[in-house]
Amino acid sequence: MGNAGPDQARPLLDIRAVSKSYSGRAVLRDVSLTVDAGRVLAILGPNGAGKSTLLRVAAGIARPESGEVRIGGRPVGEPAAHRQVGFAGHQSFLYGYLSVEENLRFYAQLYELPAARAGEGLERFGLQSHRRRPVRELSRGLVQRLSLARALLHDPAVLLLDEPFTGLDAEASRIVRELIPERRARGCAVVVATHAWAEARELADDAVVLVAGRPALREEAASLDGDRVAAVYQTV
Repeated sequence: MGNAGPDQARPLLDIRAVSKSYSGRAVLRDVSLTVDAGRVLAILGPNGAGKSTLLRVAAGIARPESGEVRIGGRPVGEPAAHRQVGFAGHQSFLYGYLSVEENLRFYAQLYELPAARAGEGLERFGLQSHRRRPVRELSRGLVQRLSLARALLHDPAVLLLDEPFTGLDAEASRIVRELIPERRARGCAVVVATHAWAEARELADDAVVLVAGRPALREEAASLDGDRVAAVYQTV
């Protein structure tokens, strides 16, 4: 699986008793989750439930006030662990003044990858015709495609997707729907944050519903029921 190299003896993603606050408001409250190799976890919840914050903490972008995140048994803050994570969320982490291709080449250099890997990303996400355009000129949907290409460039063992279908056109949505089971088949751990229970049921193996920063429901994704999920949402 490329550079992923998962250790089958432990979870690829291990979130342990994580808490996080912003401006004195608790966003995550003692959250513990694990995702094994070859599994897809859906994180559901209403707006403000803490889904995006949880993924940012899992990616090592935000630091928890307590608890820890481990990737393949190593703290996410260690470079060797951090390199195993791919994250695509509301913030693109792209440079607006650089072209589409230049952004991918920059990240390829950052991960010490061959420049050809950038071309593979352009091909996979249908960005060849936009390769010379500055990112600041792109539509939201194209920026989302490029952000996904960036997140996958280094073949991460853990892929974190925050509302990945937001702003995507039909073709890009199809690519993402194919991408998730492909990563599962390659032995990756995938986490998808979404507010749509039907989307979670279609794509995931397991599901967790966050309410006010705490897991309020955990079960197999195939067992999700819209009315029951909505009832859990009302406990906010």
